[in-house]
Amino acid sequence: MGKDAARAEWDNPMQFVLACVSYAVGLGNVWRFPYLCQMHGGGGFLIPYMLMLVLLGVPLFYMELAIGQKMRLGSIGAWRAISPYLGGVGLASVVTSMYLCLYYNVINAWSFWYLFHSFQSVLPWAECPVNSNLTGHVEECERATPTQYFFYRETLDISGSIEENGGIHMGQALCLLLAWIIVYLFIVKGVKSTGKVVYFTATFPYLVLIIYLIRGVTLHGAINGVKYMFTPKMEQLANPTTWINAATQVFFSLGLGFGSLIAFASYNQYNNNFEKQAIVVSMVNSSTSIFASIVTFSIYGFKATFNYESCLERVRLLLLNTFDLAEDTISLENVNHWIAELNRTQPEQFASLGGRLETCDLEAELDTAVEGTGLAFIVYSEAIKNMPVSQLWSVLYFIMLLLLGMGSMLGNVIAVITPLSDLKFISHYMSTKTLNGLVCLFCLLLGLGFTTRSGNYWFTMFNDYGATFSLLFIVLIEVITVCYIYGIKRFEKDVKDMLGHRLNWYWKIMLAGVSPILLIALFIFYIVNYIQGGTPTYQAWNKELGKSVVTEYPPYAQAFIGLLLASSVCCIPLTALYTYCKKRNLASGKRERTVSTVSA
Repeated sequence: MGKDAARAEWDNPMQFVLACVSYAVGLGNVWRFPYLCQMHGGGGFLIPYMLMLVLLGVPLFYMELAIGQKMRLGSIGAWRAISPYLGGVGLASVVTSMYLCLYYNVINAWSFWYLFHSFQSVLPWAECPVNSNLTGHVEECERATPTQYFFYRETLDISGSIEENGGIHMGQALCLLLAWIIVYLFIVKGVKSTGKVVYFTATFPYLVLIIYLIRGVTLHGAINGVKYMFTPKMEQLANPTTWINAATQVFFSLGLGFGSLIAFASYNQYNNNFEKQAIVVSMVNSSTSIFASIVTFSIYGFKATFNYESCLERVRLLLLNTFDLAEDTISLENVNHWIAELNRTQPEQFASLGGRLETCDLEAELDTAVEGTGLAFIVYSEAIKNMPVSQLWSVLYFIMLLLLGMGSMLGNVIAVITPLSDLKFISHYMSTKTLNGLVCLFCLLLGLGFTTRSGNYWFTMFNDYGATFSLLFIVLIEVITVCYIYGIKRFEKDVKDMLGHRLNWYWKIMLAGVSPILLIALFIFYIVNYIQGGTPTYQAWNKELGKSVVTEYPPYAQAFIGLLLASSVCCIPLTALYTYCKKRNLASGKRERTVSTVSA
């Protein structure tokens, strides 16, 4: 492929690096990585994570940047240029990115909702609202916690299951509209406007994280959380799920397979040094995950210590009142000593306490792993409400979430828009602004479904099944294509043409051997896990119990999950089949014309 003179370019290599950082560093670094650390033995998780980064993440990241920069096209055009039968790989990437665009901006809408509610003298999730009779608090809130009530009832107004539908939550719909307007303004002039925006979206979250780190480590009990994170439980390394989760975290965190990296790299100058950039962005991304985890665990430690000490205080008061002891007899430090002492000296009276005596355990508080939106919007907001000047920390936190979310959204939308604008029949009939506007409007209208009462259950479905399976398949096809169809020798020649030096042994061994084997293993494991998992389930909010309960998806939802899994993957064989039939028809048409000319 030659160079496309008319194609827009980044103003400088720094813009490209910042765009990749802004895209790769997202919400997953702040909420999924700390959750995996907690689930898989604290610091021990860093061993499989770093190994997977070197064996899988960095080589595939390098490969996608090389393809984009060489072909100077979006995902569909780039793979079609390698082989006409492979246009479906790019199409599958576009479909997967479209799914992500639909639901990812809903998280930004929630961030806006929380941000707007942070400007109040008392944070609305700090205490339960009063009931309609003004006689007490709302029952659902008392059964749950104020932070859970605010998330499930005020923010989502969630139904009891996916089968109970309800109208659109107007506040959420307006926040989603605002989120999409901002995304549109960020990309309105294509790479020229995105290049300016990333200076802010890539750097500001770090400023907030540093401020939060200083605040976090000075909180009472923060050290308990940080110690918990860095104490490795090595037995977790024998668990295959630890390795699978490390690989998928590297995979999603770097944004492989969506077509965003190919799109970003296609706006580079032909001789740009993408090799150095691939290593830099991968390292920045991983460092951010670890840095964000320290912040998260210090806040986690504060929250766990706060809950633990509150529990001890309740036990202390219970003992003082039951045994008529002087106020200063029992302190938080000697509660456990007194429990043992009273049990020994006054067993009958102690037995009368029954179920009222709580068991307070700091380790158990720290062990409670929370993932995803639960960590971001429930656990964090619960910790924030107990901080001095909580409004300030709330505003800062949700602005950071917004910037992380928006930075990733830019990559997601560009992964859809770039391949579409490369198609001649689209670029011929509409300008970049019109195409960008239509894509944003389309995603907004479909995304409104997530703002209905059962919308959160559909959101969870898209989040769980919309990308994982298809991305593994897409990247596996990509790496096999580059090494064995396009050929590692041709790929090496292209790299030499762009960088002026040959591929070194590390890239060759990883791309031709290690990465494909790991991907096949991951792919098989995912399918086996899915089959063995039985009927897919989700967490349904039960307002009578004030907590989430595991519920099976109804048959139509299971069918939709099947559709989600298959829809993007099917693009690959169907496009190849279509290309084959088209070529055959053309060939037979030519033969017929030749025969008729001869007979004439």
